[in-house]
Order: sequence, then structure tokens, then C-alpha cells
Amino acid sequence: MTPATGTPAPAPLLIACALGIERLALRGGLGGAAGPVTVLRTGMGPQAADRAVAQALAGDPAMREAAVIATGFCAGLAPGMHPGDLVVADETRDRAGRTECVGVEFLAKELARAVTGSVIHTGPLVGSDHVVRGAERADLHAAGALAVDMESAATLRSAVRAGSRPVAAVRVVVDAPEHELVRIGTLRGGISAFRVLRTVLPAFFEWHRSLLLPRR
Repeated sequence: MTPATGTPAPAPLLIACALGIERLALRGGLGGAAGPVTVLRTGMGPQAADRAVAQALAGDPAMREAAVIATGFCAGLAPGMHPGDLVVADETRDRAGRTECVGVEFLAKELARAVTGSVIHTGPLVGSDHVVRGAERADLHAAGALAVDMESAATLRSAVRAGSRPVAAVRVVVDAPEHELVRIGTLRGGISAFRVLRTVLPAFFEWHRSLLLPRR
């Protein structure tokens, strides 16, 4: 309960990313949240993401109802994508199954307001346990996926396994079919993606705030 009103405190928001550089981008704008916010660095790969999210949600009783967003960088699969584009998942999928995302249209709209100059794509985000290149990337796109990363599917699956909660996934394209990344530290795509990731938090907070509103 909040001491001033006696009403329940807002549920926390857990923002999960894999890499230190992603966490660095996200840590710069934590003001303006509707409730407590944790930016969790999970480490790379689905197993690390699954384990880190499960521990974070189980370790603190207040986190048991937390909303969860998976974010960071991804590889775009559709022709015409560019570094710095945003992918808002309507579902995440991998070999273990699918997880439906919540508030997709609202989140895409808020990202359009918060982030200037980025094209926003909405569709399935697929999980992999390795870096995807070449023909495998084309095969995933042919199967309906819009983008691929290594942690989002495991993050959201771990989150809903720990209890019913809203989940979402937003990724910034760091490379794409016509802009394939060779070394993240040396190409412009990495810089563009980092700059975009720095600007997404206001949209995340509005999404989280919308979940706290009473439903009619």
C-alpha cells in the first residue's frame, strides 16, 4: 500500500536486456516511470535469459506481479530493414513454443511518438541459440518471422511461467539483410542502434502506465 492513499502500489516494471552496452543505453533515462523499474542484464543466450529472469522475479516478493519487457538489439529478417529500425513483437517464438505480447498497438504508437526517424515494424520475433546469418536468416523470414534475437523468447517464456503478467518485446535492428553486421564495434549500424535504444524508455513507461489503468 502507498502510505498517502492506502491504495496498492503500482506493480514494478522489469526491463531485460542481454548486453552491457544495451544496459548502458537504457540506464540513461529512468525518470518518469509509473512505478519501480529494474533494468536487468541477463547475459547472452536463451539459457542465461531464462535463468536471470526467473531469479529476478522469484527473489523479491514485490516482483512477482512485475510487467516484463525484453529489449536490446536484434537482426532484422525482412528486406528493406535498416539499422535503427524498431521491431515491436506481437509474439515471440522458438522451438519451445510461443508467447503472446500485450498492448502491442499501444506500444508501437508510443514508440512512434518517442523515437524520431526510425521505422517501426510489428510482427513475430523468433529466438535462436546462435547468431543467424545468410540462408538461415532467409528461411526464418519465409516462416513468418520479422526479426531474430537470442533472448526475447526465453525472457518472456520465463516471465509468464513465473506467474500471469503483461509481457512485451521491443528490439532495435542492428543489422539486416542488406546491412549485415560483421563486427559490432566497427560498423555504423551498431552506433545507430545504440542511439535509438537510448530513446525507447518513455514509450516503455507509457505502456506500463496503461496497464495500471482500470479496464472498462
